[in-house]
Amino acid sequence: MKYTKIENNFEDDRGIIRDILSHEPIDAVTIITSKEGAVRANHYHKETYQWTYVMKGKINYVSQFKDEEVKTTVLNEGDLVVSEPFESHALQAVVDSELMILTRGPRGGKEYESDTFRLDKPLI
Repeated sequence: MKYTKIENNFEDDRGIIRDILSHEPIDAVTIITSKEGAVRANHYHKETYQWTYVMKGKINYVSQFKDEEVKTTVLNEGDLVVSEPFESHALQAVVDSELMILTRGPRGGKEYESDTFRLDKPLI
């Protein structure tokens, strides 16, 4: 898990401009909403890189590479985390939340399940 607090690139009385990613090839962009307490993911991808950006709300993000320590991070609005291939990940909404998921690899659209492998033992 690679965590980044995204800062604003520009701000004035009209609003803000915030680059979430730059110089990264992306195959799919997905919006996910989660109600408070909802658990999602509990899976890994073999080929896909997945960026999770918190647009609104707060989530507990849990990840683990095989045989390594489980890592838990609290993500707030404006936070970005990337999951690499073979990194198990799960999240739970602390409050109602909106996420933007950006992926590079076969996970997206009709191919959503082709690179999604459910965990036998959930992280959350």
